[in-house]
Amino acid sequence: MPRRNVVRKIRDQARQVERGVVGGGKPSLRFPVRSLANVRYDPAKGHFTMKRGTKERTLTVGTVKTFAQTLRMMALSKALVESDDIATKREAYYVSKNWGDARFREQPESDAVMDDVEALFAVNREQLGFIPEEKGGDVAGRLVVVDRDPDSGRRLRIDCTKFGSGAYSVPISVEHLEFETEAAFILAIETAGMFQRLVKHNYWKTADCILVSMGGVPTRACRRFIRRLADEKKLPVYVFVDGDPYGITNIYRTLKVGSGNAAHLNEYFCVPQARFLGITPQDVTDYDLPTHPLKEVDVKRAKDALKNDPFIGHYKQWQRALETMIKMGVRAEQQALAKHGLNYVIDTYLPQKLSRPERFLP
Repeated sequence: MPRRNVVRKIRDQARQVERGVVGGGKPSLRFPVRSLANVRYDPAKGHFTMKRGTKERTLTVGTVKTFAQTLRMMALSKALVESDDIATKREAYYVSKNWGDARFREQPESDAVMDDVEALFAVNREQLGFIPEEKGGDVAGRLVVVDRDPDSGRRLRIDCTKFGSGAYSVPISVEHLEFETEAAFILAIETAGMFQRLVKHNYWKTADCILVSMGGVPTRACRRFIRRLADEKKLPVYVFVDGDPYGITNIYRTLKVGSGNAAHLNEYFCVPQARFLGITPQDVTDYDLPTHPLKEVDVKRAKDALKNDPFIGHYKQWQRALETMIKMGVRAEQQALAKHGLNYVIDTYLPQKLSRPERFLP
């Protein structure tokens, strides 16, 4: 969305509040409810979409501080967009220390109000001038990323095969990037350790692929990068994470269909074509993997997903997988494959799995 449109949205909302104050009423702001309970999974679209649930923040004695914080966050965003500047989420929290009684006590308060403002205007926080602290992910393999020099505007061709033992880092904004590749697929990997092993042994060359390190739950920039690359180059996306409820219901699910918290933006920040390569509960048996007992939090996460997650509820395959995991009572890490040798994952596991992608979980 052009910057002028973002500013116009903020001004329009501020004028509505002003009219409420001048008219002697109680001004209010209405936000969509950001939770799994207020989303549906649409298999035709391939991502979570938001239902009609909303919450209203009306200016009262009890809400005056939060209401003021919301308006101040809107004003900060307007200033950032108008000046073509940015602020990290942490910087936005510290800026509030100049807001008198409206200042935030802790950053989680600031983050929650920022998320509300983002949902209020149905734009992503980067368009509001707010950027994440974390990296967007690392990339290696058969890909040339075409970027632009910020000073001269000159095209920069970045070859992801030329980083030696390192990798290309996904920037916080990826909309301007162009891609050149002849790769066969994208392999998205949960852990930095597994990513480094595959890079160390040039697995991308053997498998003719692009490797992406998600570093846990993938950032929006990482998800958008994979989505744009997969869409534009018509590439399948295979996801390789730990075999536990967190890897499945947080990391994989967020990459594939998005989250309840950001359902108003999932259309852009998810990868519907992603498929789950592993580690699956069946892999634990098939590859005789060392395991750890499921913790109480793991069991709760799995049961909550079976009961409440619209994505899991849509696929019998995922319901069976999570039920099997709970029954087995164990979880397995990617690195457990090292039981059979440090490079077993390269020599055996991945080749065997990739030979039958039709068996991957949806």
